[in-house]
Amino acid sequence: MWVSEFRIESGLNCGGHAFATDGLLMGPILEEFKNKRGELYQTLYTACLDALQLSGKHLFNGLPELKITAQGGIGTAHENNFLLTHYNLNSGGWGSPFLLVPEVTNVDAQTLNSLATAVPEDYYLSNSSPLGVPFNNFRKSSAEVLRKIRIDKGKPGSPCLKKFLQFDTEFTKEPICTASVKYQYFKLKQLKETCTTAAEYEMKAALVKEKDCLCEGLSEPALMVNNIHNKQSFGAVTICPGPNLAFFSGTFTLQEMVDHIYGRVNILNKLHRPNMFVNELKLYIDYLNKEQQKITLQLVQRKESYLEKFKENLLSGIAYYHGLIDHFGNQAEELFKGMRKELAELEADLLNIQFNTEPALAN
Repeated sequence: MWVSEFRIESGLNCGGHAFATDGLLMGPILEEFKNKRGELYQTLYTACLDALQLSGKHLFNGLPELKITAQGGIGTAHENNFLLTHYNLNSGGWGSPFLLVPEVTNVDAQTLNSLATAVPEDYYLSNSSPLGVPFNNFRKSSAEVLRKIRIDKGKPGSPCLKKFLQFDTEFTKEPICTASVKYQYFKLKQLKETCTTAAEYEMKAALVKEKDCLCEGLSEPALMVNNIHNKQSFGAVTICPGPNLAFFSGTFTLQEMVDHIYGRVNILNKLHRPNMFVNELKLYIDYLNKEQQKITLQLVQRKESYLEKFKENLLSGIAYYHGLIDHFGNQAEELFKGMRKELAELEADLLNIQFNTEPALAN
């Protein structure tokens, strides 16, 4: 099989499920793909050619194309053009901003209005996904409201209708979903029996109850926008924009969004928006802090060496960005405006992080 496109996506500055790297930032990753593109192509081509010959298949008719693309947090034409020219990318991907373009995305009126008037704090990295992978969530979604209502009523969890994410067999022979009423009943009961302090129970129970039904929530807006009635529907919407959407407010036509991407107009809101690389770095430092907290509270188990390597990779990324600014100087003043100062501040924050893997659960 020939791989025709490699798409590099930011580990955290993206929509949907987030797959954090071990502190490896987007800029250095793109640099490596740029420098080793020829090597990557030759390795793939040789392997694929050998496989074709061994199986007696037809060889390539000419040289196959290999594209390198990127997405995750792009917000201006300057950033988009820089990615294309400096890293020799074939294209850049814009995802979350199009949630504010009714012509091309199925977002119901209530959710669209909430997104159009949201503040940065409304976007957060959550524990909501039954897959056990961090999930970029939206605090003002109707699914989040419904989840909290169920908890307030003493009935956490969701009915499991589509059954697409049934993977857990901790309490049952047949797999069930960790967002389901059934699983959360069993898990919360187990925590009451095994947690040694009230604080431990509250923290671990909150993580269990944060799981929500994505099968229904993510499909609901398409049904609502197209007036498709589903008797089993919850009527609650889950939406998973990336944090970059915080810098866009209002709703837009497709023409306006395209004009923004190509630099003909500017539709960003009035919030100060750092360079996309700085925004990603902030997200990674926040993620590292939270990982440290989870370890201290015994919510996850990781070695201190993992945290140190994560920190080392972030510092290496910061050094790379300083070098990038030095290389371009005044040639990319608009792109890197204020970036050196922001990098220095974030580096100081990162250096101040001290790791402690000893448990610290309060009574």
